[in-house]
Amino acid sequence: MAYVITDRCIACGTCLPVCPVEAISEGDIYKIDPDTCISCGSCASVCPNDAIEEG
Repeated sequence: MAYVITDRCIACGTCLPVCPVEAISEGDIYKIDPDTCISCGSCASVCPNDAIEEG
């Protein structure tokens, strides 16, 4: 199941470079493309705000 970014996201950018398939897009709150996400959890493990969860 793809990961999702919750409203706790502060758009710090920490998750962007760790995604191996570039499924994360920038914005006021970042978003993960569920069709591209491979559910590796790399983004969730580096998020300083615990804003990324399994969807």
